[in-house]
Amino acid sequence: MGYVWLLALVVTVVQGGQMGSRVASTLYALDMGAGKLTVGLLIASYSVFPLILAVHAGRIADRVGTRGPAVWGCLSMAVGLAVPAIGSSIGALFLSAGLIGLGFAFFNVSTQSLAGHLGPRSQRTRNFSTLALGYSASGLLGPVAAGYLIEGRGYAFAFGALSAALLLPVVVLASTRALGAPGTGRVAGGGGGAFDLLRNGELRRVLIAGALIATGWDLFNFYVPVHGHAIQLSPVEIGKVLGAFAVGTFAVRVFLGRLTTRYRIRPVLVVAMIGAALLFLVYPWVDHYPALLAVSFLCGMTLGVGQPLMQTMAFNRSPEGRAGEVTGLRLAINNLNHVAVPLAAGALGSVMGAAPVFALTAAFLVASAWLARRA
Repeated sequence: MGYVWLLALVVTVVQGGQMGSRVASTLYALDMGAGKLTVGLLIASYSVFPLILAVHAGRIADRVGTRGPAVWGCLSMAVGLAVPAIGSSIGALFLSAGLIGLGFAFFNVSTQSLAGHLGPRSQRTRNFSTLALGYSASGLLGPVAAGYLIEGRGYAFAFGALSAALLLPVVVLASTRALGAPGTGRVAGGGGGAFDLLRNGELRRVLIAGALIATGWDLFNFYVPVHGHAIQLSPVEIGKVLGAFAVGTFAVRVFLGRLTTRYRIRPVLVVAMIGAALLFLVYPWVDHYPALLAVSFLCGMTLGVGQPLMQTMAFNRSPEGRAGEVTGLRLAINNLNHVAVPLAAGALGSVMGAAPVFALTAAFLVASAWLARRA
């Protein structure tokens, strides 16, 4: 169990760098005069390589083990974070986003697959909940740290500091043999590849429900800096609003194991997604800083339920020797959302405003609750 907590710490630092860079890139681009559509393209660039390579990264993790791809991914992300520290332009931000996304594809697939392999099947929900605490903590630390670094030393220093921080996970992963699931030494699966996995109706419903939940998560992270910039919040205040969301996800995940034990997975997931949908209908109309903190915290509590439960359900439905591939497929589908949501939100938001976009996402969250009931 101790190695799961160490893995969660590694995830906190790495995901924190990624989350901090998203906030810094958004605000940097807006300060350069970029419009919402350009910012949408920029944030979507983080997910292009994960969309294309996640399944391939999963197959590599299945074949050679998880540690090598995770270390390589961290190094790619560190280089990507260093780019805006050297060159200050929109082009540098796009290059940075691409390199961070490339590295994160391999790191994310490897660490999530490793969490499923640590210990027996009965511990998987606990493992994924513990790992999810790392993602929650990163959602607080990354944006808040980026906000303070930007205000204190500027954008270039902020990106440089985030890049340097990723050297610690590289050392930990490279030196700790237990943080690596062994590979099979062969490619699993038949000629149907990843699409063959989608013939499993249970797995298909889980993957679609997870993608719909990811839509809400992506929209929130995209629109908070845009909305905060529009109502003249400072970078630190914007970081704290995102941090309140992360605190909410952390809080609910501490008790998630007890909740699912008492009330079962599906009822907890359904209630949480319906609650998130109601909050999304309210969010665009909130423009006072304390109220934003409160609503963001509640959004974090509801959406924070989804990721660890979807990870557990998908891993448990993975064919033998293809857990990494299933993880990669799940992340590829989610990253399709990561590309589409910022683009669609940026384009629709420019024409219609934020409220219709949030209302549409609320409908997606209700649909995810319906699919979860059937899985």
